[in-house]
Amino acid sequence: MTRAGRSSAPHRPRVYIDRLQSSYLAPVQAGLDWIGLGSKLRWGDTVFIKPNLTFPVFRKGVMTNPRCLEDVVRALRDYTDRIIVGEADSGGYNPFNIDHVFEAIGLTDLQQRYGVRIVNLSRCPYRPVGFTYRGREHSVPMSELLLDEVDVFVTVPVPKTHMNTRISMAVKNQWGCIPEPNMRLRLHPMFEKVIFEVNSLLRPSIAVVDGKYGLNRSGPMLGDVVELDWVMVADDVYAADVVGCDLMRIRPKDVYYLRYAGAHEGAVTSTSEIELNQPTSPFHRERFYLKRAWTDYPGVLAFRSSKIAYLAYYSPLADILHRLLYVFRKPFYDYRTPERTQDVDSVEADRAREAAGL
Repeated sequence: MTRAGRSSAPHRPRVYIDRLQSSYLAPVQAGLDWIGLGSKLRWGDTVFIKPNLTFPVFRKGVMTNPRCLEDVVRALRDYTDRIIVGEADSGGYNPFNIDHVFEAIGLTDLQQRYGVRIVNLSRCPYRPVGFTYRGREHSVPMSELLLDEVDVFVTVPVPKTHMNTRISMAVKNQWGCIPEPNMRLRLHPMFEKVIFEVNSLLRPSIAVVDGKYGLNRSGPMLGDVVELDWVMVADDVYAADVVGCDLMRIRPKDVYYLRYAGAHEGAVTSTSEIELNQPTSPFHRERFYLKRAWTDYPGVLAFRSSKIAYLAYYSPLADILHRLLYVFRKPFYDYRTPERTQDVDSVEADRAREAAGL
């Protein structure tokens, strides 16, 4: 098995970045060609696309733009006719069924227009995959579909800050491949190792980063939406995150899971190890930073301790604790608000303008 950030022969990861104009399609096509996808994928091979669907409905900077997802599908249809789009159910205190998200953002339309298969990973058979961490044996559940049927894995995240991991992008997006939400919580305290193992299982993998919008300050669900207007395509998810850090003006060494993977697993940690199609400096916008309020720290503690996670999310005290917290902090989402509907409508309006040539 080829490990994430390693290869059987000397190889510099390739990362393509370009300005986003009226459509994602042209830069995604150019990026896939530049990283040499044709050498990894044959007609009839199966591709799995993993978007970031963090919210019950579309939110800018928080989750993958449906327009981006559609254009990634269109670009990949030049290489194969077997395309799957999938994600797993949300977990935690306010879980939601990802099938409802598929419907809300129009994935069922993609299924009808392009013949793609839509999959809820939480409804698929899975099996445990073992790994060793700090001298002890552990396992992570993984979908048999991903392990046995997929030839190329494509992650399609957005660039954003994250309260628990500092950033969320091409590497962390695969946390949503763990089909059992409860298990994700239990594995949080060894996140840096588990996410590396998950990405190692999903090989070969490429990243198409939706840089239309990013989320600054207090992601992954709340924060300041930043219009970035770029698209990144990479043949290595760790390289994508290193370049993403450069674009967000965050030092990779300040992101613990990147530092861990570089020190212990041989993943890239610097843009000097990466072949870029052009310099990143023209794409710099504002500096991204993480700012935690005191109300964020219960979540940080739950991320680092499986016992605290149980107390906060699944114990008889969970409801009381969250009600107390919501006295001081707005809940992460209430997808029935008009603001959420407006975001979805804006996507449909963009599609209509593009179709009209405006």
